[in-house]
Amino acid sequence: MKNLKGKVIAITGAGSGIGRSLAMQLALYGSDLSLSDIDEKGLKETKELLSKDIKVSSYLVDVANREQVYAWAEDTIKHHGHVDCIINNAGVATMASIEEIDYEDFDWVFNIVFYGVLYGTKAFLPHLKERPDAHIVNISSVNGFVSTPTNGPYACAKHAVKALNQTLQQELRGTAVNITSVHPGGVKTNIARNSRSYDSEELQKEKVERFDQIAGTSPEKAAKIIIKGILKNRKRQLVGFDAIVIDIFSRFFPQKFSDAIGYLHERAARKWKASNTT
Repeated sequence: MKNLKGKVIAITGAGSGIGRSLAMQLALYGSDLSLSDIDEKGLKETKELLSKDIKVSSYLVDVANREQVYAWAEDTIKHHGHVDCIINNAGVATMASIEEIDYEDFDWVFNIVFYGVLYGTKAFLPHLKERPDAHIVNISSVNGFVSTPTNGPYACAKHAVKALNQTLQQELRGTAVNITSVHPGGVKTNIARNSRSYDSEELQKEKVERFDQIAGTSPEKAAKIIIKGILKNRKRQLVGFDAIVIDIFSRFFPQKFSDAIGYLHERAARKWKASNTT
């Protein structure tokens, strides 16, 4: 996408985190916005932060609900006349092992993180193909490269998003629709804090604090990198220095790197247990 001024951009998960930062920065570029989120309060707050010089519409949408996503796409066309870009950003996570997690919570993550992206892509794609320069931005993760313990549903879904992006890039080659597969490392959002956990309250708090410590990228910085990727029509966009490191290690040492992550997680769990039993 050569420029963003006057372009109509749809964003999921716009009520907080990366989604809100994307909306605020795209507004500075002069983009018109169609925002969605399941969080009505957060969505309203985002809208109030935006410039009055652009056209903004907002919709309560559960991205796991296919009918709601398709209705949002149609409402976007009715309100704005067309759409140039969809950014599928909404996401959730759990803190539980594969053995202990129930199917309901596994489906909760997968339906939002993968099917939400699929629905957004398919709902907006026919409209995007009518435009001379269009873009689909699907947020995967470094967990689309390598999994981490007690985060299985999220990793499975993000691997699936990466595969979806690669398939779209092959199938839409030669069209005006570009695909950017985004892979953030640790970003300081509320995803860990809002995750469904099977841990004790104390352990969950410790895990959230650990995530906050290692998450080295702010939502604002992440949004800037993603927008840069859109403007350069990058097929693959890493976000954060940790994402670059993880990408390298997962390429050259796929099994050893995965084993090392498992070992470090196990060691941290033992350390926490020891400190809370003395």
